[in-house]
Amino acid sequence: MPRALQVDLKPRKAPVQARSAASVEAICQATIQVLLSVGKEKLTTTLVAARAGVSVGTLYQYFPNKSALLQAVLRAHLDRVYTAVSETCESARGKRLPEMAEALVRGFLAAKFEHQETSRALYFIADDVGGAEIARNHGNRGARAIAAMLETAPEKLRGDPQVIALTLMATMAGVSRRIIESHGSKSDAMRNELSVLIRAYLSASAG
Repeated sequence: MPRALQVDLKPRKAPVQARSAASVEAICQATIQVLLSVGKEKLTTTLVAARAGVSVGTLYQYFPNKSALLQAVLRAHLDRVYTAVSETCESARGKRLPEMAEALVRGFLAAKFEHQETSRALYFIADDVGGAEIARNHGNRGARAIAAMLETAPEKLRGDPQVIALTLMATMAGVSRRIIESHGSKSDAMRNELSVLIRAYLSASAG
C-alpha cells in the first residue's frame, strides 16, 4: 500500500542573502497584517504576496503553502518572546528569588504585549498549524533558561529547578493568553496578581 501523503510545512529554502532575508521578513509581516485584516479563513497567499509587494512565485520560493507560511510566522513570534525570556533570565542570574520573579514576569509580559494584536491573531491559527508542539518546544526553551537562572539564586530550592521552571512557564503563558484574549479587561489587575502568584510560588519552593 502507498504511504500516506504528508503535508510539507517546512520552508522551501532559507534566505541566504540580505535581499532574500528582507523578502521573507516582508512576507511574514504581510501575513500578520492580512491575518489581522481579514482573518485566517480569508487569508490567501495571493493577498499576502500583494501586501508584501512580491510575486506569488517569490512567496512560494520560501513557503510551499499557506500552512507553512502561518507556521513560520508563529515560530518567529514565539522566538522573539522566548529570546526576551532568555535575556531576562541571564540578566537576573544571582539575584534573590523575589527579584527573579519580578524580572521574569515583567520580561515575559513585555515580550507578549509588545504586539498584542499579533499574539491574539496567532492564537486563532495555532491549532491549524501544529501550534501546540511549536509552543511546547519554545516553552521548553524558556523553561531551560528559567531553571538555569533559578540555580544561581542564593536561596536553595527544595524541588527540581526544571519542574519549577516548567510550572512557571505554563502559568505565565496561560495568564498572559487570558489577558490578551480579554481585550484589556482587568489586564492591569491580572498582571499584578500574576506577579504575586509567581513570587509566592518561588518563595514556597525555597527550602
